Amino acid sequence: MDPLTLFALANTAVAAVKKGCQLYKDIKGAAGDVKAVLKDLDEQFHGAFEAKGKTATTEQRNQFVKEKNRVIELNKREGETTGIYQELGEHLGTYYDNLYKCLAIFEEEEKHHQHEIYEGDASLGKRALQRVLMRKQLEQMGLELREVMVYQSPKELGALHTEVEQMMKVMGQQQKGLIAKQMQQDHIRAVRKRQRMDAVWANAAWGIASIVVAASVGLMFVFVIQDRIEKYPQLGTGIVPKSETQRRAETEPKRYVGR
Repeated sequence: MDPLTLFALANTAVAAVKKGCQLYKDIKGAAGDVKAVLKDLDEQFHGAFEAKGKTATTEQRNQFVKEKNRVIELNKREGETTGIYQELGEHLGTYYDNLYKCLAIFEEEEKHHQHEIYEGDASLGKRALQRVLMRKQLEQMGLELREVMVYQSPKELGALHTEVEQMMKVMGQQQKGLIAKQMQQDHIRAVRKRQRMDAVWANAAWGIASIVVAASVGLMFVFVIQDRIEKYPQLGTGIVPKSETQRRAETEPKRYVGR
């Protein structure tokens, strides 16, 4: 589990919740008697321009028509609020799920760094700063969600936020223990794997060293024998030099004995 990936998932979930809340509010605002809503828009537009003797520009009239069409379309989508409500709950759960996973990972990493030598590319200070910043950003996301759902949305969304938050706190504590156990097991497996790889490299190094030594000794013997053949040809060209008896026998005249 990579904290950066979990952070990105949490951030995506927060953006989805904000967008869903806005759509939910818009649909709710256009729900009911659409004629009354459109009449209110007409009165606002009339009061802003014609009642004051002003003439609206083409762009302002187009914007007014666009807003009326938006209200009409949102009114047609009134039945979608149930689905949006469910999606908001899912996205909210995704945020809290990844939040508690990140916090659990941060806590375990801090424990390991207290009694282990870190060998990664980034410095300990840089990684610690990264954890602090990510934790702050995740907390800020939570505050933004509370502000949007509790204080800026219909009360049913505020209740949804409270229910999901309380439920995920309990699940977060359960996940914390499971994640800690999994990270410890992953750490043990990583240590064992590193030990096995170290043993493999050590054996390979010894094997290569043995081959190099054997080849060096063999070449040395070849060099010594070749040097002996060149300097002392009377000793023969074999690996083992001829003995004195062999050389004396070779110098004696051959005697052929007939039958």
